[in-house]
Amino acid sequence: MKILVIGSGGREHALAWRLTQSTGVGHLWCVPGNAGMARLPKAECLPAPAAGLQDVGALADLAERLDVDLTLVGPELPLVSGIGDEFARRKRSLVGPSKHAAQLEGSKAFAKDFLLRNKIPTGPLYGIFDSAGDAYSALCAVDWPCVIKADGLAAGKGVLVAATPDDATAFIDRVMVEREFGPAGDRVLLEEALTGQELSYIVLTDGETILPFVPTRDHKRVFDGNRGPNTGGMGAYSIDGLLPGDLEARIQSTIIRPTLDAMAREGHGYRGFLYAGLMLTADGPQVLEFNCRMGDPETQAIVARMDFDLAEALQAAAAGRLREVAARWKPGASACVVMAAAGYPGEPRTGVKIEGLEAAAAVRDTVVFHAGTKLKGEAVVVSGGRVLGVTATGSDLSVAAARAYEAVGKISFEGAQYRHDIGAAAMAGS
Repeated sequence: MKILVIGSGGREHALAWRLTQSTGVGHLWCVPGNAGMARLPKAECLPAPAAGLQDVGALADLAERLDVDLTLVGPELPLVSGIGDEFARRKRSLVGPSKHAAQLEGSKAFAKDFLLRNKIPTGPLYGIFDSAGDAYSALCAVDWPCVIKADGLAAGKGVLVAATPDDATAFIDRVMVEREFGPAGDRVLLEEALTGQELSYIVLTDGETILPFVPTRDHKRVFDGNRGPNTGGMGAYSIDGLLPGDLEARIQSTIIRPTLDAMAREGHGYRGFLYAGLMLTADGPQVLEFNCRMGDPETQAIVARMDFDLAEALQAAAAGRLREVAARWKPGASACVVMAAAGYPGEPRTGVKIEGLEAAAAVRDTVVFHAGTKLKGEAVVVSGGRVLGVTATGSDLSVAAARAYEAVGKISFEGAQYRHDIGAAAMAGS
């Protein structure tokens, strides 16, 4: 197989790393890729289209020119921009939903309406507002804490659980007046806050068959103890027993299957990854958000536990034959610790050299996935906010986390920051 992987983050490096281990994969192109992906066997990095990854026509042209057998889309932007429709029009094989279906991620308002309309469990909605004034006024009638969401894509940073009216007003001002997230802040949603534990539940589907991946738990806040602003994710873990079988069956029967069935009824059959960000409440699992691709850094923790041929599974999903695939998982646990640049989640400090990568990779059962990196001559330098996802496996979470942090300790770059408590709450039994 010849495969095109679109994206440049830790998620894409992890997927490419797993794909290159398949005996059925002959060559992999990564667009644009990163310094880690460039060093994978069978892999080659190519520049992104001049107009960026939203130029789905140029990406389809590239797939045709390379005559790839399958295209895997990592980030959300090409999906929301309609790459699924463009490849379908050209009869090219791709793992990903249509532009319409990708609105489940591209618009929080679309997703909320979809959930409520189809009676899929989710938190109550106070309202959707397209002016800051109306949103400020609505704060008078909400219970605290209150959830505020920017409608569009904001790299995981467009949500705030506001404890006070002052916090809420300041966030609305950032989103709608200062335009911190650009057009993503044209509208905001106000929702009732849910109480419970969050869980990332991701499946691969061909529209009929559901292939569930091991569940993970992400760490969104930038600082230890879940303090500081939201990020794209500072780490994740996966362990046996994270999701009891009866609760997983309930998630599938009340959330995943109804979502796929409703999309099909509405004429937009869903194919690709479906990521449900859930809150496990006393009343059962409820949807916080949908993503239409794998999560980051959840992907790093997931692929580390894969014990099946990912290339075969993706090809089957794209061809509508996912029923022929069985997923197997390594027992135990995995942990991913994200090392971020100074300044993240604000303006990251880039261009600084990264040392110690080989020593870190030598730690037992550990892989260093690159995200915001690039090659500068022979050196690997920082090129983005989230720089590396140091990922390890072990017989249990304490072993996996200890290995990941041992590897983190061998890596250095100016201003490096990371959380020291990935998986700590789970190990403490809370």
